[in-house]
Amino acid sequence: MTGGGAGSPPMISKVALVTGAGKRIGRSVAMRLAQDGAHVIVHYRSSEAEAQEVVKGIERLGRRSLAIGADLTRVEEIRALFQAVAEKLGRLDLLVNSAANFNHTPFVSTSEQSWDSSLDTNLKAVFFCCQAAAPLLQATRGSIVNFSDIGGLLGWPGYIPHCVSKAGIVMLTRCLAKELAPEVRVNAIAPGTITMPGDPAEWEADYVRLAPLGRSGRTGDVADAVAYISSASFLTGQVVILDGGRTL
Repeated sequence: MTGGGAGSPPMISKVALVTGAGKRIGRSVAMRLAQDGAHVIVHYRSSEAEAQEVVKGIERLGRRSLAIGADLTRVEEIRALFQAVAEKLGRLDLLVNSAANFNHTPFVSTSEQSWDSSLDTNLKAVFFCCQAAAPLLQATRGSIVNFSDIGGLLGWPGYIPHCVSKAGIVMLTRCLAKELAPEVRVNAIAPGTITMPGDPAEWEADYVRLAPLGRSGRTGDVADAVAYISSASFLTGQVVILDGGRTL
């Protein structure tokens, strides 16, 4: 990153932070925001090499970027992450909470550890990221985009902790939209039937069968939705379902 004099943050505008941006949907979202003109902080937990690749891709677009590692299940690391954003960039306009896990947890064998793994990563981390980001976003009248998914709306046996965590994101989004208004808009996206690189072919075939649009989505479709939601100035407290009609 380049910018102002020694000890001062760079003079820049429109900064986004995307959690879990080294891979999959987070990576696609980070690149799309950079294409739209944002400087992007790429958060990662363990995928440092992948995160650095994203940084290079963003810099090739002429934007500034920085990879910062943090374990978002630890509140002190969340606070350190946003302190680093404040010190290095001086502002934040958009927080995209895309980091998540997707753990298969059969009901009879769900342990305290597996329950906490889903709830801490998918819900607790999002709350404390929003809390830490709020002062920066209030200063810029920025916005937050949280990630739920259709498991938080439909309920899937074998994934109860995951579904509970993602349903929690829906209510968290609504509560924060009121808590942080009017300075900060808070919305969520609930993807489903999205084909990821490396997914088995039978998964996509199932998505196509379930979606009235007759096709699966791609990570770029999710990134397009995030770009819209983050720029829609009269939208807050909403959950945009992106599933090709699956939940109908």
